[in-house]
Amino acid sequence: MFMRFFDGMRSAGIPVSLREYLTFLEALDRNLVIHDPEGFYYLARVTMVKDEKFLDRFDRVFSHVFKGLFDETGNGNGPVPVEIPEEWLRKLAEKHLTPEERAEIEALGGFEKLMETLAERLAEQEGRHQGGNKWIGTAGTSPFGAYGYNPEGVRIGQKETRHRRAVKVWDKREFRNLDDSVEIGTRNIKVALRRLRRWARDGAADELDLKATIRHTAEQGWLDVITRPERRNAVKVLLFFDVGGSMDPHVRVVEELFSAARTEFSQLEYFYFHNCLYEGVWKDNHRRWNQQISTEEIMRTYGGDYRVIMVGDASMSPYEIAYPGGANEHWNPESGETWLRRLRDTWPASIWINPLPENSWGWTQSIDMISRIFEGRMYPLTLTGLESGIKELAR
Repeated sequence: MFMRFFDGMRSAGIPVSLREYLTFLEALDRNLVIHDPEGFYYLARVTMVKDEKFLDRFDRVFSHVFKGLFDETGNGNGPVPVEIPEEWLRKLAEKHLTPEERAEIEALGGFEKLMETLAERLAEQEGRHQGGNKWIGTAGTSPFGAYGYNPEGVRIGQKETRHRRAVKVWDKREFRNLDDSVEIGTRNIKVALRRLRRWARDGAADELDLKATIRHTAEQGWLDVITRPERRNAVKVLLFFDVGGSMDPHVRVVEELFSAARTEFSQLEYFYFHNCLYEGVWKDNHRRWNQQISTEEIMRTYGGDYRVIMVGDASMSPYEIAYPGGANEHWNPESGETWLRRLRDTWPASIWINPLPENSWGWTQSIDMISRIFEGRMYPLTLTGLESGIKELAR
């Protein structure tokens, strides 16, 4: 059984060594964990995973290998009947409306009105509410709450989007980092990125110059080894990735783009944002609330010779782009449009790559708004789209 676990981790690209595997077996042999599924999980993880970026892959392998092996007491008898938690039963009351019923429900009338009304509801409401069209609750048509429906509102207490109508999300959400070691399913992405090359030789002279060595040896009459700096791609690239929310279905293809870019560009920096660019970005999604980097600082640090690629579906409430305070998960002092225009002024060679099919862009107002800010330099995440975008950056 454990060899299957070990092989599964190696197949998933987790760099676990035979020594680490033997350490895991030794710990089990010494009874560090007995009849404790959770303790067994953490023992396996701490002995065989040395980098947090592999935790997601480890969880998938662990779940696949040991799924259904333990009951709730750890006796290995498989799943046993349990009581269904009350909160699960509440989901049965989720509001599902026909298109005709949805059309009859009206929005409050703008971002300011929405925020003003939410403040009033928070001050007035004293208990939980289900159904209805006013209070913060579940399974109703109120603009505030979860598992209901409203043309535009504030999502509170709901794990994920259902109708993609929320103007803001009250709950704190956690996103995972993109995996930069994902194997490319096709070499086409790399081929497209290679158009953005500007070769230069700099740094230490540590590469053999064979032609010069032969010529100098013939001229001198003795071996005269000539070296030169390695030839490198001198293009500097900044990547900004939208993560979480509506980008979740596109994680795989964006990871492929990320992995290809890490291979092709030696001078590459990347940052994450959510929906639209604001005053802060981050390098690690696990620390995005307490280790943000000032966008203004990034604009001062990286010069105008950088090429910038924004990657996101640009699908959000128009308020997130046009209004201060319109950001989905925090209160932004300045509008997203202000920051996007600053980005364009700082790095004129900048484009937006959108993973959504191009023929669907016209149905989303925010996509049109961002495309206008980028002066039409929005391209689909397809081979043709990448080639067109990279050609634009290479000018």
